[in-house]
Amino acid sequence: MRIPISRTVPPTTSMPEPAGGARTLAQNRGDAAEALVAAELASAGWRILGRNVHAGRSELDIVAVDPGPPGRLVIVEVRWRASRSFGVAEESFDHAKRSRLRAGIARLLETGRLPDGTRLPSLPIALDLVVVEPATEAGEGPRIRHHRDALTG
Repeated sequence: MRIPISRTVPPTTSMPEPAGGARTLAQNRGDAAEALVAAELASAGWRILGRNVHAGRSELDIVAVDPGPPGRLVIVEVRWRASRSFGVAEESFDHAKRSRLRAGIARLLETGRLPDGTRLPSLPIALDLVVVEPATEAGEGPRIRHHRDALTG
């Protein structure tokens, strides 16, 4: 079993405000969690190629390049949970979700391009799972757990 990379984001880093529109509060919070993860990855040197990438019938939260070493093309699935009342977010990364992601990744690799036409780099591919949870203590920022190679763990 792989041990996740876990950290608390500094309290000065807050989750971006959810976007408005016809989306539910949970969807808006998920969008904000994805934006936070993308910003954290970019600040760690990752190159974000796309967000909410549609590949076939799947939506890939983040497509990025992890500079490594070794460099990898990474599909990042972001999971947000407001509480652990119904279990930890990792439990929602079930067989059905992994199967849909595999199909989306296969479609993306088949085309070799993002929907905007950007060519995918020729790098090993991986799927990472990143979980975002709210602060557990006053003055603490959101908590992030990054599970690398989530399909093999």
